[in-house]
Amino acid sequence: MNIKTLSFGCRLNALECEKITKMLTGNIETAILVNTCAVTGEAERQSAQTVRKLSRENPNVMIFVTGCGATRNPKLFEKIPHVVVINNKDKMNLSVYQNAIKVAGFDISCPEINAFKNTESILSKKFIQVQNGCNHDCTYCVTRLLRGKSVSFEYDDVLSAVKEAIKNGFYEIVLTGVDTASYVKLYDGKLFLLADLCEKLLHDVPDIKHLRLSSIDPASPEILKIIDLMKGNPRFMPHLHLSMQSGSDTILKSMRRRHTADMLRKIINTANKDFQISFSADIICGFPGETEKLFKETADLIRELKLIHVHAFPFSPRPDTVAAVMPNQINRSVSKQRVKIISDIAKENRADFMQHQIGKTVSVLIEENNVGRTPDDIDVKITGAPIPNKTICDVKLIGIDTNMFIGVCA
Repeated sequence: MNIKTLSFGCRLNALECEKITKMLTGNIETAILVNTCAVTGEAERQSAQTVRKLSRENPNVMIFVTGCGATRNPKLFEKIPHVVVINNKDKMNLSVYQNAIKVAGFDISCPEINAFKNTESILSKKFIQVQNGCNHDCTYCVTRLLRGKSVSFEYDDVLSAVKEAIKNGFYEIVLTGVDTASYVKLYDGKLFLLADLCEKLLHDVPDIKHLRLSSIDPASPEILKIIDLMKGNPRFMPHLHLSMQSGSDTILKSMRRRHTADMLRKIINTANKDFQISFSADIICGFPGETEKLFKETADLIRELKLIHVHAFPFSPRPDTVAAVMPNQINRSVSKQRVKIISDIAKENRADFMQHQIGKTVSVLIEENNVGRTPDDIDVKITGAPIPNKTICDVKLIGIDTNMFIGVCA
C-alpha cells in the first residue's frame, strides 16, 4: 500500500483524507491524494502550486485531486499532467477512483512515488466527523456552495468511530463538521441535537478522557446546553472556538450571520458565571463596508470578551458569493493591517489569561516531545522524564516561556 495524502484548509479535509485512504486500501496500489480548500483565493493557489510540483516529481503516479478547491475550479487542476479531479459529491465513492484508473490516458503501469513531503503534524487527539454541509447563506462563504446541504451522521456511526479511536489509543476526541452546531437526528423517536450527542458519548464511552468541539456557531441554542455540560462534566474540556467573524452588528448583518455582539456577551458571561470557560474565535478583517469605526467595534469586543486566541484573516472575495460584488471593498493592505491589530489584542488577552493560570494543576494531553495541550488548548512544555505521546496526565503549571506554559507532572 503506497498511498500518500495531503490536505489543505480545515481539519475536516485531513480527516476525509484518512477516510478515503481507508476506502482505497486493498483496491488501489499506488496514488497521491490531495484534498484542496477554497475558503480563500490564496488557498486555491497554494493547492494548485503543490499539485503541479507533485506532478513534476512523480511522473507516472495517478494524482487524485478533490475537495472544495477542485470542485469549485476543476479546470485549474485538470490541465496538470496525470491528475484526475474528483468532485466533492464523489470523493467517498470507491468506483469513481477505480474507473479513473481504468480509463487513464497516461502510463501508470509501474507507478512509483519518487518525492512526497507531508508537513502535517501527527496529532495525539482524534477528530471525528459528525456532520457535513451547511444550510445557512452567509454572504462571504463559498464552502456551503461546494459541500451542499447539512447532513448529520447517525449516532451509532459516530459511536463506532469514537470506540475505534479509543481502541487505537486516542483518549482525546474532537467532534467536527462544516457546521457542527446544526447536528440534528432522530434517535429513539426523539429529536437528538449536538448537546445530546456530546452527553450520550460521554455516558456511553467512559474511556473518553477529553471531549472537545472543533468550533460552534454562536447563534446556535445548543451552545448554552454545551456550556452546562462542560460545567457538569470535567471530561468535557472548558474551551470553545466560536465562528464569530465580526464584532460589529452592522457587519454581522451584512454577512448574514445570525448572532449579534450582545449574544456573544451573553454566551461568555453565562459561561464564566461560577465557572471558567475560555474562548477563541475566527475573525474576517476587511469585509466590504468595514469602516474604521466598525472595525474598532470588533477590536473592542475581542478585548472585552478576553478571547485568548483569534484566527484572524483578511477578507477574500470568492466567486459566486454575494460579498464578492458588494460595494465598498476594502484594500487588502488595510485588511492585513487589521489582522495584525486583532492578533495583537488576542496575544495580550492570552498573556493575561496565562498569568492567572500559574500554580493550577490541569489535565494535559501529551502530543510530542513532552509538549502537551491544556484544557484551554494552550501549549505546555513538561519538564522531566519523557512522556509517551497520547498520554493524558495532571500537570502543574509553574511558568511561562513566550506563548507556552512550563509545567511539571503533578
